[in-house]
Parts: sequence; C-alpha cells; structure tokens
Amino acid sequence: MRKEIGRYALIVFAGLAVAALLRQRRRPMPHPPPLTFLFENPFAEAFVGVDLLLERADLAPGMRVLDAGCGPGRLTVPLAKAVGAHGEVVALDCQPAMLRKLEERMVAEGLHNVRLLRAGLGEGALERGVFDRTILAMVLGEVRDREAALREVFGALRPGGILCVTEVFGDPDYRRPATVRREVEKAGFRLIARHGGFPAYTLNFEKPGSLAAEQAPPEASVL
Repeated sequence: MRKEIGRYALIVFAGLAVAALLRQRRRPMPHPPPLTFLFENPFAEAFVGVDLLLERADLAPGMRVLDAGCGPGRLTVPLAKAVGAHGEVVALDCQPAMLRKLEERMVAEGLHNVRLLRAGLGEGALERGVFDRTILAMVLGEVRDREAALREVFGALRPGGILCVTEVFGDPDYRRPATVRREVEKAGFRLIARHGGFPAYTLNFEKPGSLAAEQAPPEASVL
C-alpha cells in the first residue's frame, strides 16, 4: 500500500513539474528570489562560472556594462570589479527583492560603481547608445516580449558594443543556439563569436559600428 501511495505521489509530482514547465514556457516569468539556487550552485559554477563568463565578455577598465536580469548579483559584483572605479555597471531587474540582495552585496564589497535599475527589458528604461557590453546570462528565455527587449538592448549599446548571451541546458527557460541567433540577429546584431557548447554556451553579438552596417540585413544562416 505504501509503495502504491509513493508511486502515485511521484506521478503527481512529475505531472505538476511538467505542467509548471509548460506554463513557464508559454508565459515566462523571472525566477523568484527563493529559486536563486538554480543559478548559484556548483553545477552552474562548473559550466557557466563567473570567471569564465567575464573572460568571454572581454571586459576592460572604464567600460559601461549592462547586467540585464541581474538577480542577486552573481555577475554584477565581479563585473563592477572588472570595469573598475572609472567604469560603471547598470544592474537591471524587475524584482525589488533581487535588487535588495544585490544592494547588500554591494555594501559588503564596498562598491560604488553599480547603479540599480528596477525595470524589465523592453520597457524603455535604458539610455540609448551608452553601453559597451550587455550581459544576458540565463535570462533571455524569461523575457515575454523578446523582440522588444532585444530592440532596446540594441539601442542601448554603442556602435561596436557587444551583447553576450549565455544559456545552460537544464534551465526551464533554456534557448537553443539557433533560436537565440535567429531572435538576436533579427534585432540588427551580427554574431561574432561562440563559446562552449553542451551543456552551456555563450554567443557574442556585435552592434554594427557604422550606419551602413546597421542597415544591412542579418545573415540568413543559423547555427
């Protein structure tokens, strides 16, 4: 009897998990603060570790960086240290609880070059043409209106600026490389580098550095 109850409970749990996943895919929502363990754990560190992602972003002191969907600041704090006192990181998130966690980290680290911005991507909260880098680490799939979000990121980057999109398999909002490339290039970017593969990858896209390049149609091929 107990075995049957356990079996039924497992089936129900699996069904609820699948239903939640399908709902998340249809109507994406940001990961709530209690679920930060999904991207702050040894698995994530092994395949999308902070040092690795910073290296792929090719940062330099003095840069202005947008950490979009910053969450509690797993990347924000290292980004701020990498760009130095003469650089700036804008940490954007739509959840006040995430920004509060980040603010606590900033105080603990004594950082003064991070600006918190409560907003969602695509809402028009970003300045235009001011960023050297935009980081979207395990975030793109959470955005409901990705077309509007990517247009806003494109406008916020300087010509020649780079958008770094990282995805890791196992994330409920995981996006395949070909899907990411198609969506990002539609906004006007061009792919310049790919890092990693399975279970995690980073695609770097550049905002064209000239008006003529900006107006050129994106490549038709996909990864």
